[in-house]
Amino acid sequence: MSITVDITDRKAKAHAVATEFFDVYRERDVVAMTDLCTDNADFSYGPFEVWAKQRVVRGDGKVRTVGRVIWSGLINSFPNLGNDVYTIDANDNGDVVVACDITGTQQKPWGFIASLGQYFAEPHLFIMHVDEDGLIDSIRAYWDNSGVNRQLGHYEVD
Repeated sequence: MSITVDITDRKAKAHAVATEFFDVYRERDVVAMTDLCTDNADFSYGPFEVWAKQRVVRGDGKVRTVGRVIWSGLINSFPNLGNDVYTIDANDNGDVVVACDITGTQQKPWGFIASLGQYFAEPHLFIMHVDEDGLIDSIRAYWDNSGVNRQLGHYEVD
């Protein structure tokens, strides 16, 4: 599913693809989110980390592997997961910066965070790159993970 915008207006194409990505994200359509990305799109959710007994799972890898798993898990735990986009800035190189809040009410455990039925709304910064064909080939996201934990009533104690 690629946006058909004149290739000569790369900035408009990148903006349109990012807009569509957050529209389908709001619909919680992981397949459509993935279809807007190249087969080998890079994925990095810097603050994401889940500690297990013998390993640590981090949010780095590819959209079609790590990204899909994280998005699906979030939607499963937060069935009303949404986003409020404030700005989308794109340039002629296909670079896109999106400032938004990610929101949701937890209904099931997420990683080690037990569900208390709490709502969260946390500012996120997404940095994406849209290639010449109108597909996202890189997604990076940043947020304050302690802010999300606090809003969900999860406090780590060592």
